[in-house]
Amino acid sequence: MSLFRDDGIVLRTQKLGEADRIITLLTRGHGRVRAVARGVRRTKSKFGARLEPFAHVDVQFFARGGELVGRGLPLCTQTETIAPYGGALVGDYARYTAGTAMLETAERFTDHEGEPAVQQYLLLVGALRTLAGGAHEPGLVLDAFLLRSLAVNGYAPSFRDCARCGLPGPNRFFSVGAGGAVCGDCRVPGSVVPSAEALVLLGALLTGDWETADACEPRHAREGSGLVAAYLHWHLERGLRSLRYVER
Repeated sequence: MSLFRDDGIVLRTQKLGEADRIITLLTRGHGRVRAVARGVRRTKSKFGARLEPFAHVDVQFFARGGELVGRGLPLCTQTETIAPYGGALVGDYARYTAGTAMLETAERFTDHEGEPAVQQYLLLVGALRTLAGGAHEPGLVLDAFLLRSLAVNGYAPSFRDCARCGLPGPNRFFSVGAGGAVCGDCRVPGSVVPSAEALVLLGALLTGDWETADACEPRHAREGSGLVAAYLHWHLERGLRSLRYVER
């Protein structure tokens, strides 16, 4: 038997038996981890209140063998709250649905349990902190998170130079299959012609230029969100269930 300690974000919970839950977390050191939290569904359990989706927690695990992820699920034996982001999100529909889409995205990009995914973890922590802070529109924060998640997983789109031949942009066509913006010579069937403002916005979200992003018009933000959703769908091979509920 071994003890492990790590900090992580609670991605989701599942009922187990009469009083227990299976908790799925994205942790700093061990990637995605599923663990059993005993007795957390009892009304008097303070432990359970700390293990709700969006919570940033410090957790101690009790596992068999020398690895946290192995035969059987480890147990959550102690937890301390680092930041309760859920409190700032659950009362606002736009922020809550954007946050839910972030949790689902993080889980989809970390499909192998026990494999460290530090960049994805740090992206999720930063995105939830920004979303809870309310300094930017929830839809913009979500799109920035989706684009950066794609980038750290090797699918960074191009919004200016041609994704195929590298021709300096701006280029007017966009193809999710080709990797983003493409020139006239590299245009493929199914390419679209988005507005220049939408492509500038997406480039700003990818690079963290919030001054440009916050100044965009709602119609360009909606257009950009459609491109992000299509690009994400292409690389995940199926869409996010939670994305359909996000306000655009």
